Amino acid sequence: MKDSSSKHIPPHSPEKKESIKISKPKGKAAGLPAVRSSLKQVSTYMRAGDALKLSLAINQKEGFDCPGCAWPDPDDDRSSLGEYCENGIKAIAEEATKKAITASFFAQHSLQELGKLSDFELGKLGRLTAPMVRKKEGTHYEPISWEGAYRLIAQKLQSLTSPNEAIFYTSGRTSNEAAYLYQLFVRDYGTNNLPDCSNMCHESSGVALSETLGIGKGSVTLEDLHEAEVIMVMGQNPGTNHPRMLSALEKCKENGGKIITVNPLPEAGLMKFMNPQKVGKLLSGGTSLTDIFLPVRINGDVALLKALMYLLWEKEQTQAGKIFDQEFIDKYTVGYEEFIAEIKKVDVEDCLQQCGLSREVLQQSADLLATKEKIIICWAMGLTQQENGVDNIKEVVNLLLLKGAVGKPGAGTCPVRGHSNVQGDRTMGIWEAPKTTFLDKLEEVHGISVPRKHGLATVPAIQAMHEGKGKVFFAMGGNFLSAAPDTAFTAQALKRCELTVQVSTKLNRSHLITGEEALILPCLGRTDKDIQAGQEQFVSCENSMGVVQTSKGILRPPAEQLKSEVRIIAELATASRPNSPIDYLAMANDYDLIRENIAKVIPGFEKYNERVRKPGGFYLPNGARERKFNTTSGKAHFTVLGIPEHKEEAGTYLMMTIRSHDQFNTTIYGLNDRYRGIHQGRRVILMNEADMQERGFQAKTVVNLYSQYEGVQRAALTFQVVPYPIPTGNVATYFPEANPLVPIGLTARKSKTPVSKCVRITIEKA
Repeated sequence: MKDSSSKHIPPHSPEKKESIKISKPKGKAAGLPAVRSSLKQVSTYMRAGDALKLSLAINQKEGFDCPGCAWPDPDDDRSSLGEYCENGIKAIAEEATKKAITASFFAQHSLQELGKLSDFELGKLGRLTAPMVRKKEGTHYEPISWEGAYRLIAQKLQSLTSPNEAIFYTSGRTSNEAAYLYQLFVRDYGTNNLPDCSNMCHESSGVALSETLGIGKGSVTLEDLHEAEVIMVMGQNPGTNHPRMLSALEKCKENGGKIITVNPLPEAGLMKFMNPQKVGKLLSGGTSLTDIFLPVRINGDVALLKALMYLLWEKEQTQAGKIFDQEFIDKYTVGYEEFIAEIKKVDVEDCLQQCGLSREVLQQSADLLATKEKIIICWAMGLTQQENGVDNIKEVVNLLLLKGAVGKPGAGTCPVRGHSNVQGDRTMGIWEAPKTTFLDKLEEVHGISVPRKHGLATVPAIQAMHEGKGKVFFAMGGNFLSAAPDTAFTAQALKRCELTVQVSTKLNRSHLITGEEALILPCLGRTDKDIQAGQEQFVSCENSMGVVQTSKGILRPPAEQLKSEVRIIAELATASRPNSPIDYLAMANDYDLIRENIAKVIPGFEKYNERVRKPGGFYLPNGARERKFNTTSGKAHFTVLGIPEHKEEAGTYLMMTIRSHDQFNTTIYGLNDRYRGIHQGRRVILMNEADMQERGFQAKTVVNLYSQYEGVQRAALTFQVVPYPIPTGNVATYFPEANPLVPIGLTARKSKTPVSKCVRITIEKA
């Protein structure tokens, strides 16, 4: 198969030296700078009237769900001043932009020309407005009718030797209604190839929590965070990734709670919070959040947790029953004796060496945990995107079980999800490994026969496309190429497809690296009104804490040709499955019909249409929250785990990828990382000054980065060194710029999640 004309397009942002500026990192987050940044985004990219209307409706009970992160909204009163954050406004400005991309734009600009633009520049071109096709050997996208696009996809799907040669990806933006209809169509077509963004971020959490607590979701509510006595924040930067979480941490501190931060970098958002909605807080200098900061080495989390539990066990020997919750352990858990037998063998000094912490700060943390019962541990990709990502989460659960800190107010597990409905998509059946009970219900309710063989997760799907076994790639939202690991490998995989399809609101890198033929199908965004068959519709989303609520756009769509994701799926399914017993178009005309089917198939959604219409929505059942553990034993499981060791290799460093404050996932809002003091560029590598001195590097020294795995060398070129307080031997880089260094074959055990937070690299002067 020939490579398409996109072979000359860089698979990532152009590698060029940037004129970066470096200033002192900030010690506090939000405040007036956040307000100024928000106002600048709004005034630059949005119409003033639209901005005002949206700001009053975002995350309100009768409004629309922010297309950014999945942080929950308060159950009770919500701020009329602004139930959103700085990065939420950036997401809205990106979607509700006053700029638009028309067919004439594509006629004027070839794919090769567009490939020279940075990810930031691509994202700022405006909303997509019409379906487009890149024909075989074509150099430009051309207009195509919706009917023509559906016909092209249907013919290609029907021509495949097996439905398993098609791959259907989903981003976390997709609503419950669209996700349910999408997976229904895909299984009606005949495959479980439903990889999604969960595979690349919190899959490790889902696997670990399912095996230990019986549910692949967190157990806490927002109110629990307010009531907690101790919150441990591990491998997470809420000030940038989930800024509204800072308000919850502030309430915890106001109620007397303590916060332990575990992270290689001292992030401003966890040091001090300047709540922009409270004048008193601004005048007083804000709220200090972190009480104990543990600057753990990359992948030193298991060693840290084991050392903490050993110290707690020591205290339990002299204060029997006062440190561990033995009543909870006896009644609700299994595996305790085996677990304690291993904890007794822990060498604390060895653990300290592995995690890079002092005995003093470790003891301080253990002393705090020993005296508290209401403990919550929050985490994000810093724990999940490791080879031992599943083990990291299981060790978190071990600590909580010792303290009986699961299934009671102010205590529990809190995996903080990224995209706004990524958890809801999984609940709706977007999963390559569906449970038999779910498939049985699909067949019963819809009168179809569905495939039982598990499909491909994201990394195996990329490998299948690379081998020519995946011939059609269909993406429901997202920027697959930039989000995936091993960028060059993923680009080659996409180019080996016969057809690639992107359902999108904006242009991104994934539209430029295509199969032999490619389609862009423009869709409505969260902010747009959704009118179907003359009636205004709403969709629903599930947040990080299992609350399902409505989302209803309020703006007139930027173009008449735009269709909702639900409508696109229904019309494609009708074209591709003409003899199906499912009336897809009826469901597209009335989303209530979709929700009626969801209520019949998925437990917890009984009376869906009635309950979701109540202001604030409803909570889904959560066994761990009620101490009902749906595991093989019916109890919570302690797990015996080893400590990962990283043998130091001369001249090498462990690299983790991070976000700047001017981005959300792969969407780049700007070129400044205000909190870290990095401005006007993104191709940077954060290094400890001692490591810099040893290598003879200065600030802004231009370097090339290399990783080697299974005999293949990968490169990311033209980065500038930035001195930063990070443990020696560790470095940090932004993604997606550093994604080319993440090997496609190096994933977390069991979850297959890319190891973007722990890649061994070498650094050479350019």
